[in-house]
Amino acid sequence: MRRREFITLLGGTAAAWPVAARAQQPMPVVGFLNGASPTELGSRVVAFRDGLADKGYVEGHSVAIEYRWGLGQYDRLPELAVDLVRHRVAVIAATGGVPSVRAAKAATSAIPIVFTMGSDPVAFGLVASLNRPGSNVTGITLISSEIASKRIALLRDLLPGAKMLGVLMNSATPASEAEVAVAERAAHTLGWQVKLLSVGRELDFDAAFQPLARERADALFVATDPIFESQRHRIVALAARHAIPTIYSLREYAVAGGLVTYGASITDVYRQAGLYAGRILKGENASDLPVMQPTKFELVMNLRTARALGLQIPDKLLAIADEVIE
Repeated sequence: MRRREFITLLGGTAAAWPVAARAQQPMPVVGFLNGASPTELGSRVVAFRDGLADKGYVEGHSVAIEYRWGLGQYDRLPELAVDLVRHRVAVIAATGGVPSVRAAKAATSAIPIVFTMGSDPVAFGLVASLNRPGSNVTGITLISSEIASKRIALLRDLLPGAKMLGVLMNSATPASEAEVAVAERAAHTLGWQVKLLSVGRELDFDAAFQPLARERADALFVATDPIFESQRHRIVALAARHAIPTIYSLREYAVAGGLVTYGASITDVYRQAGLYAGRILKGENASDLPVMQPTKFELVMNLRTARALGLQIPDKLLAIADEVIE
């Protein structure tokens, strides 16, 4: 073989090495941990994938996603988190609120964790601060307790003669306690009485709703909770059966027939979680990514439900609503 031909052949082979090496690199895997059901949270999974795609990671092409669902049982989350660690995922998206984050954090101190939650992660000891998380954990928090008083104010404008408020909470989720406490204080400031309605691990919503009739509650406040969100059709149906005006935290409740919702855009929150997961896959450290808070909030009214309840929604509320469902 002539020297020139040998050099040409060697050069061509060398040029092919990086291509072959890239082709042999394993596809990164993202773990997705949630205590609810995939059938109820499909739009959020799509939003999470969109966030990943914005960073160049398309499921099935440049990234794989391992899904683990608690199906309404929070006590399953620790074993599901451990299973994701065994699969050596590159990052865990703990999207089911505080229980999911706690389970993921207990399972690993090395794998980056991106959460979505409605509580203050500092108060629950999950991060050192919002600006500098300082560990393998970061994410997006709604801090729903801060907007609980706004939802109470909306109920006051909608029902100026109200005196008794029911508050539906999940006793198995301590994270909702701060939000419920804010709602109680806001209601008491208005001179309202408050009746706490608790749903535990057995998810007996029918029993929880029974006191509403006995106590003659004028309105209902539904606390933010991932399990509640996955059971939103059931909760909305019970509110309709008891003919009680109810305010919720997320738009999906209004779409399901709920009267009024006010809170952050949950699909935008999940998209941001996907973006953070993508940034970590590209090499950024979770400890350097500040915990984000949503900037987009939605007020949604369902006029069909209002008519069924015999309510006239004030014009001032309709004027500021982001969406009105006819």
